[in-house]
Amino acid sequence: MTEIEWWDYDDAEEMAAAVAGDIQFIIESAIDARGGAVIALSGGKTPVPIYAKLAAAKLDWKRVTIVPTDERVVPLGDPLSNVTMIAKAFIPKGARVMPIVPTATADYKAAGRSADALMQDLHWPLDLCLLGVGGDGHTASIFPGPDLDEALAGPRERRALGVMPEPLPPEAPVPRVTLSREGIVTARALLIAVTGAEKRTVIEAAIKQGAGSAYPIGRVLADVELPVDIHWAA
Repeated sequence: MTEIEWWDYDDAEEMAAAVAGDIQFIIESAIDARGGAVIALSGGKTPVPIYAKLAAAKLDWKRVTIVPTDERVVPLGDPLSNVTMIAKAFIPKGARVMPIVPTATADYKAAGRSADALMQDLHWPLDLCLLGVGGDGHTASIFPGPDLDEALAGPRERRALGVMPEPLPPEAPVPRVTLSREGIVTARALLIAVTGAEKRTVIEAAIKQGAGSAYPIGRVLADVELPVDIHWAA
């Protein structure tokens, strides 16, 4: 049974400060223990204030490598690019922010294989994986669609893969590259940050349903061995 703890906040700003503080502690601990930290950060709008507060922290940023939990298969600099958003926050601080889709391609499976090869060169497991959750229950870019089972139950050594959501989300109707479930759940620390009553309802239902959940987040979290902290604000 997965050990899950909910942390509730009055608003998104309060949550951002708390999550940024937790991430800072995780990074500092990794640097002390191993000389560096490798973390995966989510895209989207919810974590933007978290990253603003984290970027203000006094850390040895040159020892920090950041990858996105998932990326849209679009050119770098595109408004849909998660790594572009993350890079704007942390490259000025001296962190290494690694694009996992260096060039857009029509072959999303090839983009996934390329991303996985890049991940294989990193210190593993991740020191931290920060996830978001969509209203449809997806997390990272583990969506319903033809690649869902591969993302959830592919080879244990696979850290990333290309996926095609079905249906394509209207706000970003493009294929994705995502961390696999194995890449996520082997992290040393797993945090989720979400806002809104709808998403809380989805996550609670997904956790209750477990490995048979209709929601990808439920299947990702089922039987996870490490404790999971879910940070939520209305």
